[in-house]
Amino acid sequence: MINAVLVFNNHGKPRLVRFYQHLAEEVQQQLIRETFHLVLKRDEHICNFLECGSLFGGADYKLIYRHYATLYFVFCVDSSESELGILDLIQVFVETLDKCFENVCELDLIFHMDKVHYILQEMVIGGMVLETNMNEIVAQAEAQNKLEKAEQGGLSAAPSRAVSAVKNINLPEIPRNINIGDINIKVPSLSQFM
Repeated sequence: MINAVLVFNNHGKPRLVRFYQHLAEEVQQQLIRETFHLVLKRDEHICNFLECGSLFGGADYKLIYRHYATLYFVFCVDSSESELGILDLIQVFVETLDKCFENVCELDLIFHMDKVHYILQEMVIGGMVLETNMNEIVAQAEAQNKLEKAEQGGLSAAPSRAVSAVKNINLPEIPRNINIGDINIKVPSLSQFM
């Protein structure tokens, strides 16, 4: 099972943090710092698997990571996960981000955090790997983008639709005052909209 997905830059700034088990925020911050220091001090020619039982409180936890340009992608997993399978999952995650953002960089992770989380959620839910087919993940991300654009288009057109609806009201006379019980509402002149 995947316990955490961490992405941080060369300076240790977290760019994506996703824990699949409940931990207090202080513990999460400590894990991020310690993970960064463990991964940073390793030579590039050393294997990308690292035992981290003391960090997560169990002997069978491992850190599996890849370093791309300015970002470290780190998955903390238990012994039931294959190290090579997780390395492949990291590769699929990075390539999917690259396809979705056209040459992904650290700024994409900062300014499009919702899309990055959505892509990760398409791949991993509750610590279990759900999808590894990059084309399927990209198709779902594009469908989500289309849905968001359709919703935004609907919201941006709402004021003009409201004005149009007011113009098309067929009242014999425009009300000047509306009285509802003890409430008296004065209606402003609508001539500027007509």
